[in-house]
Amino acid sequence: MLTITVSSLSGGQGKTTTSLFLGRLLSRQGLTTLMLDSDPQHNLTTYLGFELSPNQPTLLEFLKKTVALLDCIYPTQDNDNLFLIPADDQLDTVQDYLSNSGVGATLLKRRLEAIRQIFQVCIIDAPPQRSQICLTVIGAADFLIIPAEASVKGYGSLVRTLDLLSGLRDVGATNASILGVLPFRDRWFGNTQAQESRAAVDGMRDEVGEKLVLPSIRESERYKQAINKRTTLSQLGYTDLEYPFEILIDKIRASVGSK
Repeated sequence: MLTITVSSLSGGQGKTTTSLFLGRLLSRQGLTTLMLDSDPQHNLTTYLGFELSPNQPTLLEFLKKTVALLDCIYPTQDNDNLFLIPADDQLDTVQDYLSNSGVGATLLKRRLEAIRQIFQVCIIDAPPQRSQICLTVIGAADFLIIPAEASVKGYGSLVRTLDLLSGLRDVGATNASILGVLPFRDRWFGNTQAQESRAAVDGMRDEVGEKLVLPSIRESERYKQAINKRTTLSQLGYTDLEYPFEILIDKIRASVGSK
C-alpha cells in the first residue's frame, strides 16, 4: 500500500478538496483506495456522505486500537473500490494519547501496517495545525502532496510545511518524499493569470523546483458543485478541470508499480 498524506499548515489550502477528488478518481480507475480523515473538523467524512453515531468507531479508535482495526473502515456508497476511516469531533482527544505514547510520530504508520495488503493506496487528509495528529500522519506517509493557495498566505503555508517535513526527516520520524506541490485557487481572468497568483506560484517553484510544482487547481465554482453532488468533475462535464489530478495519478501509478 502506498500512503500519501495531503498536508499544508494553514486552513483553506485545498487539502480536503485534493484528497476527495484524488481518492474518487483513483478508485474509479480501479485502484483499491483507503481514505483517512485525520482532521477533527471531519469535512472529508461529511463530503463522502457519512453521518456517524457516537458509538461508531473512527480514526480515534483506530489509533488507540480499542476496537478491531477493520471495524474502523467503512465502504463508501456507489464505489466498490473506495473506503474511509472517518473522523469526528472527538478526534482532538487523541492529542495527549499520541504525545504520551512516546512513538506518536510513527504510531499511525504501525497501525496501517496491519492492513497494507488490503489496499493499494491510502490518501490521508491532514489537519491544518502543527499538532500531534499532523506529526503522525506525516510520519505514516511515503509521499506528501502539499496543496497551497496561489497567494501570499499559500506560499507561507508551503514554507511552514516544508520546514516541518525537514525537521521530521532530521530526527528519523518520517521518510516521506514530496510527490508534488499543488497550487490551489489559481486566479485567471480569461487567458491572463492574476499577478498575486503568478508571484505565489513562481515562489513555490523557487522553493521546490519546477518539476515538483503541479498544474494548478484554478479558482472555479465547479469543484464545489462536484463536492455538493458527491460526484467527479468529469461526470459533470468538466473533464479539463481534472487535469492536475490526472498528473498526480500518473505519478501514483508509477509509485504503486514500484512498491
